[in-house]
Amino acid sequence: MPIISDSQALAALCERLSQADYVTVDTEFMREKTYWPQLCLVQVAGPDEAWAIDPLAPDIDLAPLFALLADPNVIKVFHAARQDVEIFLHLTGRVPAPLFDTQVAAMVCGFGDSVGYETLASQLARARIDKSMRFTDWSLRPLTDKQVEYALADVTHLRVAYEKLLHKLDQNGRIAWLAEEMAELNDPATYQVSPERAWRRLKPRSSSPRFLSILRELAAWREREAQERDLPRQRVVRDEALMEIAAHHPVTIAELGRTRGLGKGLVEGRMGQSILAAVAQGMAVPERDAPAPPARNELPRGLGPVVELLKVLLKMKCDEHGVAQKLVANSADIEAIAADDSADVPALSGWRRELFGDDALRLKHGRLALGFCTDGRRLRLVPLDPPETSAEAVL
Repeated sequence: MPIISDSQALAALCERLSQADYVTVDTEFMREKTYWPQLCLVQVAGPDEAWAIDPLAPDIDLAPLFALLADPNVIKVFHAARQDVEIFLHLTGRVPAPLFDTQVAAMVCGFGDSVGYETLASQLARARIDKSMRFTDWSLRPLTDKQVEYALADVTHLRVAYEKLLHKLDQNGRIAWLAEEMAELNDPATYQVSPERAWRRLKPRSSSPRFLSILRELAAWREREAQERDLPRQRVVRDEALMEIAAHHPVTIAELGRTRGLGKGLVEGRMGQSILAAVAQGMAVPERDAPAPPARNELPRGLGPVVELLKVLLKMKCDEHGVAQKLVANSADIEAIAADDSADVPALSGWRRELFGDDALRLKHGRLALGFCTDGRRLRLVPLDPPETSAEAVL
């Protein structure tokens, strides 16, 4: 069974892989009972070999693996890298680099929005992925041959997908496009949760400054508590309880005890005092310093047809250039462009502007039209003379 469970074998593997141009990487982890992901298995493959590494093996030293992930001469290939990168960032303090995400590359190459590994392996490697072990408990030992075989499939077929996507990106001149998209994944801040911003996860409906100030302090307290105790947020205090506490802002243990879902032991113990302290902090925040409620964008009257027309243009452009719509603009971006020519959205900068943004503005201002081709089945762009400057021409 191709599994490594001792430090010497791991060091030898990483030494061999350090000579490769790239390695494909995947992980299996558990998170149901912890705040931080519990790494249970690491799969790595070079062009000629693939191995599973057991991080739960007694006394195994993962330093050679971490050094390989940081090696600037070896590209680390992941599919949907975000969760895997978060694990390694937590363990090492560094994002694996250089990084290549085949899911992002597939979107740039027109394989659709957030294409799954199973689909990509099927289309590019002509492989069929057995997902019967998807919900297995990877923390249990010993691992079976079937588990290891399943895990290795996530890096062996990834080699073919990577090589074909890289060739396609080179052919269509979109390597620079991918680099722009990878910038977010390469930024450690992408994976770091600020306790002071944790309240935004709750998506509160109330815009009361007092409510939001208290909720911010409560959510920050819970986030720190969850991190320190390595427990899921909901295991510390449930979202519904935080909202109720923020709404009723109790000041005594007796008042706090009336909150649904809070056990007597929690209320009367250390955590109860901490919750009341967070409430008091929130109550003391001046109204001018309260957090702003989440923005609820309302489309100005009359712009609905403009938005729908821009969506048609987006689909047309993305189909024509073979790129996923989600990568270029979402519904909120389209609405922002309809309302403001200088909207701060990705679609109005970089390669997205060249592909879609400039024509979106031309269409909006009557310098471009959509029409049917002579076959009556396909759309085409029709350049128009600039409209007359008049009250009717102003959008």
